[in-house]
Formats: sequence, structure tokens, C-alpha cells
Amino acid sequence: MNQQQPAFLITVDTEGDNLWNAPATVATENAAYIPRFQDLCEKYGFKPTYLTNYEMATDDRFYEFAADQLKRQTAEIGMHLHAWDSPPLSENGPQGQAYLIEFPESVMREKIRFMTDLLEQRFQKKMTSHRAGRWGFDHRYARLLAEAGYLVDCSVTPFISWRKDLGDPNGNGGPDYTKFQRDPYFLDLDHIDRPGNSTLLEIPVSVIVLHHPKLFHFVKYWPYLLRRMEWNYFPKKWLYPDGSNLYSMQLIIRTALDEHWPCVEFAIHSSELMPGGSPTFQTEADIDALYNDLETVFSEAKKHFRGATLTEFYNDWRSM
Repeated sequence: MNQQQPAFLITVDTEGDNLWNAPATVATENAAYIPRFQDLCEKYGFKPTYLTNYEMATDDRFYEFAADQLKRQTAEIGMHLHAWDSPPLSENGPQGQAYLIEFPESVMREKIRFMTDLLEQRFQKKMTSHRAGRWGFDHRYARLLAEAGYLVDCSVTPFISWRKDLGDPNGNGGPDYTKFQRDPYFLDLDHIDRPGNSTLLEIPVSVIVLHHPKLFHFVKYWPYLLRRMEWNYFPKKWLYPDGSNLYSMQLIIRTALDEHWPCVEFAIHSSELMPGGSPTFQTEADIDALYNDLETVFSEAKKHFRGATLTEFYNDWRSM
């Protein structure tokens, strides 16, 4: 690898079909559509990390696909935990699509252990990378991941709060990441918003805040005011395709280069690669338009970034 180049990290939440609709029975037809995405990644020298949840871990089509990628060392398999349908299950805990952090710590540990064991037995590979279901992460979760031997988490979405997104209908919503940093950092396991001395590396999803130039000029002498405006008023843009954000994804790449970021992290759901697998990409035409955008982003990124899985980036970061 060229250590002088920043890394282009691709993370795929590998999960059942259209979970936004909270189906009573989860299908995994999107497993048949993932190879097209993998082919595109390989075309540009990128190596996705497939963060895999319970239903996809038990899908034979995905297993055959993933086993081949692991053999060829063209992708990584990590863990993605949807607490509401990942064993052990109980009717006495939080309801709905609850965040794992809404469960007692003892149950959190059991669910992490179950999913880790399932994936490691299934793929004969140590699990070292992780993303929380619905971005729901806290210091207890971080400690349990470190305890289980994970090296990388990528659950943080800087500048974004999930407080209004309920998991348990009777709960308090998700985490607030508005004050979290953008660059990778080893976590303080007591305060996950700040760097510490743990072995667990946080690699946040790439998000930028769009400032209005005139407003920025007006408040540039009051950094605290600017920061408050970033949290509350300025739009946030992700390196995450939604069918209408090609320009902002390109802007993130250019910003990363201008500001010398060590990496960018692209995110997508496996079900978004299938027509009707998500609210966003409903038709074959939608999927073709998505791939047109991906071709544009990946071809531009290839000029300036190297490919790496999450754990490969961890190893590079650790050696710096």
C-alpha cells in the first residue's frame, strides 16, 4: 500500500430487505445483488467491509459470496448487530427496533457474544470490525466490544444527533454525536467522544457541515457561536448515496483532499443495492442511477485514495 495516500473505506451494513418498513418477517433477497457492488469496488481497487447482521450471517447465498471474498482477500466481514432480532431474544426487554444500548448491560454482552461467535464460526475468521445497529453506541458498548477483541468501530456520525429517532417506543431515542470529532481516534472507553488509550479505534462516517460563506465570515471571530450554528442550523452531508447527492459526495472527497484527512468512510446498506430493497431505490432505473453515481465517485476517489478494509486501515494507523 502507498502510505502517502489517504484511505477510501467502504462500509456496507449487510442486512435484510427494507428494514425501514419494519417487516414482520425479514427477507434477504438482497444477497443476490451484492456481487455487482463487489465487482464495482474491485474495478477501482477498493475493498469493502461487509458489516453483517444475524439474518445475513445465516443466508447461504451471502455465505458463499463472503467466503470467496475472504479467500481472495478482497473484502472484510465485520459485525452489525440489530438488537431487536438478534438472539438471545426476550419479550421482557425494550420493544420495537430498540437500540442495543437500551438493553441491560448483561443482555448487551450476551448479544455481542452470540453474534461474534456466529460470525466467527460461520466464516472461520476473527471478527475485528463493527457498526452498531441504527448507529446506537455508548461507552458500555465500546467496553464490551474491546472486551470481545474488536479493534474498530464505525458507529459514530459526527455532527448528527439521533435523539429524535426512537428505538424502543418508550425510550429516549438514540445517541447525540453532534460534538464528536471527524477524524479517527482511539477511544476513551469512559468518554467515547474523546481520544483515549484503548485499543478500540473509532472511524467515524464521513460527514461535512455546509457553511454559508457570508455567515461563516460573520461569525468566524466567535468560534463557539460558529460551532453552535454547525450543530443546529447548517446542513450535514454524508458520504452515503441517496439518489440526489452526487455533488455533495464529490465535495466530501475534495474537502478530504484539501484538508489532508487520513481517510474517508463511505457507507451504504446492502438492501439499497436491490430494487425495492429500500425506500430510496425502488426501481431498476433507480439502481442504475445509483451505480452511475457510484462509478463517478469511485473513479474520482481512485485518483487520490488507496483501498483498505477497516482492519487494514487500523493496522496502518497503529503503525504510524
